[in-house]
Amino acid sequence: MKEKYINLFTDFGFKKAFGEEASKEHLISFLNTLLPEKHQIQELQFNQNDRQGASALDRKAIFDLSCVSSTGEYFIVELQKAKQNFFKDRSVFYATFPIQQQAERGDWNFKLAAVYTIGILDFVFDEDESQGRHEVVHRVQLKNQHHQVFYDKLTFIYLTLPNFTKTEDELDTLQDKWFYVFRHLHELDEIPPRLRERVFLSLFEKARIARFQPEERDAYESSLKYYRDLKNVIDTARDEGREEGRLDEKRNLAIRMIRREMSDEDIAELTGLSIDAIAEIRANPAHFISDEPLKNRGQAH
Repeated sequence: MKEKYINLFTDFGFKKAFGEEASKEHLISFLNTLLPEKHQIQELQFNQNDRQGASALDRKAIFDLSCVSSTGEYFIVELQKAKQNFFKDRSVFYATFPIQQQAERGDWNFKLAAVYTIGILDFVFDEDESQGRHEVVHRVQLKNQHHQVFYDKLTFIYLTLPNFTKTEDELDTLQDKWFYVFRHLHELDEIPPRLRERVFLSLFEKARIARFQPEERDAYESSLKYYRDLKNVIDTARDEGREEGRLDEKRNLAIRMIRREMSDEDIAELTGLSIDAIAEIRANPAHFISDEPLKNRGQAH
């Protein structure tokens, strides 16, 4: 393994850097760059996340943390590696869990603590891409017809990190530095001068692959392989100009995933094809589409 530090977009890397008791200070520092002054975190505790993802891809392409601050605010922190069908629906659905958990037996006045969902995304939203928008931070709340916040205790913060393009010399704020670390940690050979702060020195030490035990290294390599395979098939489909709505292009993407030994459930989640359709492609992939890019061949039959 050539890299010196872990990739934070792997399940293992994200958990090592943010999801362990010894990593709390990293998570608190990162979250506080996104939160308003009234909800700055001094201390937090991890909740046992006993819910399973709604699909196989949820369990493999998403890693999430559930935690609560010492002042009662709830946080769901999700690492999302690839676009999914109904991504926003799923995000809203999971935000209801910490809301329901606050219900009290007997007489209760329904007062709720604030809930935040923070999505760390390794992709950009389709609407941003089509409209040429390049924001990194997307903050979403319930608003009325006058564009005034109707309810300020439910907040979704999505970070489209591919849009973050600042160089090391341009890192002015703590938030900039965290975004840079997410994007570039695994590419670095040494700690940049602008990141020589206590919280980042601690992070770099935990992220150093050479300090891992053999079983940790194996777990990380497995996590990294899945991330790279998933990213490769998605990026290849995009680079060849395949639009999600066309059936032959979905089939071609499915064939690439089959060749990378991805499961039918994962392929269905990413392509929108049915399990039966994927089984048919598995049985005879050559019948559906060829290996050459669409622009170089005729219509598939």
